[in-house]
Amino acid sequence: MEGKRIRVLIAKPGLDGHDRGAKVVSLALRDAGMEVFYSGLHRSIDEIVAIAEQEAVDVIGLSIMSGAHLPICERLMERLKEKDMSDVHVAVGGVISKDDVPKLEAIGANGVFPGGTRFDVIVHSIRSWF
Repeated sequence: MEGKRIRVLIAKPGLDGHDRGAKVVSLALRDAGMEVFYSGLHRSIDEIVAIAEQEAVDVIGLSIMSGAHLPICERLMERLKEKDMSDVHVAVGGVISKDDVPKLEAIGANGVFPGGTRFDVIVHSIRSWF
């Protein structure tokens, strides 16, 4: 991946209408040299996967404030597998309890970033995947 900018889709699945954190993380990733795409609000899993495929992203970052991160992440991982896109890394951020972090990792999330995670930690984690 050397010489190629990491391409990241920041996505807001479901009915969650709070996107300030997603926009701020998008800017932090862009400032760190990544190419960032923002899905906009209220996207379905199928829409997120279609955008990821169209933009040939390396990472999908889900921003979830609704508490539905486990079923949403499960559906995303299933769709990525069905579309033969299992090489796309998945990061999940938002309102996530400490108890749910290992559950999300078991589902297949490469990184879990609860609210308040420092930007440098997120950037370093994503870079470490490549």
